[in-house]
Amino acid sequence: MTLPLMPKATAVWLLENTTLTFQQIADFCGMHTLEVQAIADGDVASHIMGLSPIANEQLTAEEIKRCEADPKASLELYQNPEVEKLLNRGKKYVSHAKRGDRPSGIAWIVKNHPEMKDAQIVKLLRTTKPSIVAIRERTHKNIHNIVPRNPVTLGLCSESDLNAAVQACAKVQK
Repeated sequence: MTLPLMPKATAVWLLENTTLTFQQIADFCGMHTLEVQAIADGDVASHIMGLSPIANEQLTAEEIKRCEADPKASLELYQNPEVEKLLNRGKKYVSHAKRGDRPSGIAWIVKNHPEMKDAQIVKLLRTTKPSIVAIRERTHKNIHNIVPRNPVTLGLCSESDLNAAVQACAKVQK
């Protein structure tokens, strides 16, 4: 189960603004029931300001009302589909260790999907057009050491991103 951001601050807010049980708050925030009770008593986290999980889009008001009505129900973290889509778009940063593998990934795409445009490869592998051209024309400075390898297994892109790029090429050619 994923936990809310800043669980203690979220627990403080839930204690101050709802009638949820200690167990419900503890389960949602990933804390022990006694820790939540200590927060309520003011023994722990008295200096922490409450953080609204509604304002942070981690809970909805309806979810809180549902759990207030049923003490046995547990709070479910709200999953915003737009935020999930942004988070699952793939990695933006490629480490220095993987940057050396990028020419191998380009060579694999050029070999296995020659229909793919340079612009699509640039977007998929976050590389430059001159690198792609040099590998296609076999003028890359390290061409003798480049072995075509699947960019997914190299960690340069995700399988879904590669499939989407290949399908986009197929649609354009039809």
